[in-house]
Amino acid sequence: MSDNNIVDLEERRPTEEWKKYTRLGVSLVIVIAVVTTILSNLFIVEQGEYKVVRQFGEVVRIESEPGLSYKIPFIQSVTTLPKYQMVYDITPAEINTRDKKRMLVDTYAVWSVDDPRDMISNARSIQNAESIMGNFIFSVIRAELGQLDYDEIINDEASNRGSFNERVRDRVNELLARDSYGIQLTDIRMKRTDLPEENEQAIFRRMISERQSTAQDYLSQGDAEANRIRANTDREVQEIVAKATADANEIIGEGEAEAARIYNESFGRDTEFYNLYRTLQSYEKTIEDETVIVLPADSPYARILMGYTN
Repeated sequence: MSDNNIVDLEERRPTEEWKKYTRLGVSLVIVIAVVTTILSNLFIVEQGEYKVVRQFGEVVRIESEPGLSYKIPFIQSVTTLPKYQMVYDITPAEINTRDKKRMLVDTYAVWSVDDPRDMISNARSIQNAESIMGNFIFSVIRAELGQLDYDEIINDEASNRGSFNERVRDRVNELLARDSYGIQLTDIRMKRTDLPEENEQAIFRRMISERQSTAQDYLSQGDAEANRIRANTDREVQEIVAKATADANEIIGEGEAEAARIYNESFGRDTEFYNLYRTLQSYEKTIEDETVIVLPADSPYARILMGYTN
C-alpha cells in the first residue's frame, strides 16, 4: 500500500465517526422531543373536577372520571371546571313586602355544575353562571316575599314562610333547566333581613311609639282593674258595716227593752221609791253649782232640800 492510500484512510476515519455521532445525537433529540411532546399533552383528571377538551375552541369531550388522559398536541387544549359544590354569596337586594315595607335581603346559595357542556355553551364561565343564577334567585325571592307581611318575615314564630327555601330552590332550578344552563342549585338560605338605612330610624321610632302605646294600654287596664277592685271592696265593707250596725242596734234595742222591763217590774213593787228615785235623777241633771231654784216654801221639793221630812 502506498503512502498516499494510508493518508486517505486516516483522513476518512474521523469523518465517519463524526457522522455516526451526529446521527445518534439527532435520533436522541428526536426521541426527547417526542417524549416531551407526549408528556406535555398528558393531563390528570383530579377528584372533584371536570377536564374540558377543546379543539379549535369547540368542546370535543369532557373527562369526569379521575385518572390520566391525553390530548392531541397543538390542536387541542384543556380547561378545568369544578365538580364539587360551591357557595355563592349573593349581593344584598331590596324587596317590597305585601304590606308595602322595604327591606334588604342577604342570601347565599350552594350550587354545582350539573352538565359542563351546557354550562359552557350557554353560561360560558363560572362567573357568568353565578350572575345568571343570582338574577333568578333575586326574582324568585322578590316574588315569594312580596306575598308576605314584614312581621311574618322577621318573626320566625309567626312566620308563614313554611318551606320557603325549598320553594325558591325548586323554582330557580326550573328556570335554570328551562334555559339549559347546566348548573343546579342545591340549597339557598337567608343570612339576614335588614331595613334600608333611611327607613331604620323611622321604623325604630314607630316601634317605640307602638311599645309605649301598648304599655299605656296595660297601665290603663291595670288602673281600671284597680278601681274595680277598690269599688268592690268599698261596697263589701259598707255592706259589712251596715249589717254589723243593724245587728248592734238590734242587740241594743233588745237590751234596752229588757232593761225597761226589769225597771218596770222593780219600780212597780214600790211606787214611792220609784218617785224618790226619779226625783233624785232630776236633781242630778238640773242642779249645778250656780243653779237658782225658786220654789214655794211648802212644796215637797223645798221641804226635802231644807231637811224637813214630814
